[in-house]
Amino acid sequence: VVPATPALFEKKLRNQEAEEGSTVTLHAELSKHDVPVRWKKGSVLLQASNKYEMKQMGSAVELLIRDLQLKDA
Repeated sequence: VVPATPALFEKKLRNQEAEEGSTVTLHAELSKHDVPVRWKKGSVLLQASNKYEMKQMGSAVELLIRDLQLKDA
């Protein structure tokens, strides 16, 4: 059995500034296509909802955060 090579970030997330109430999109690119991605804030696993939308197209992944609040920092 040969262990799989882990996926690495080719393009890492960058800090962004946005106004409260607006929407921000965080982008990253992985070294492998279609690798399952879990988004977390600290130790809390984020779930798709009206607030969070997760997208994945091949090796590109995105997290949309709607209605930004100070606690989303």
